[in-house]
Amino acid sequence: MNIEVIKSKIHKVRVTEANLHYVGSVTIDEDLMDAANLIVHEKVQVVNINNGERFETYVIKGERGSGSICLNGPAARKVIVGDIVIIMSYASMDFEEAKLFKPRFIFPDSATNSIV
Repeated sequence: MNIEVIKSKIHKVRVTEANLHYVGSVTIDEDLMDAANLIVHEKVQVVNINNGERFETYVIKGERGSGSICLNGPAARKVIVGDIVIIMSYASMDFEEAKLFKPRFIFPDSATNSIV
């Protein structure tokens, strides 16, 4: 039996940009991606702490060290620049493997989106 478990979590980052007219996705600073073990095109869930919105999209690599968290396309309507969001990805694995799996959680400084 396979189950879905949390794989990666960027806890409480600030939205720096919302670009309605870009192809849908979330642009994430490459430093944050590396720290959270996320890759380009990986499916993620975004949870907006400010308004309760929850939606899925995929990752685009942002400029390293920029602190960029940009919601693109229709997802841009779900946030306002300055909102605090949580970004999570999940993995499907065998039940016994899941018991031993250690997810990667990071807790950036939400004022600068830098890794503390």
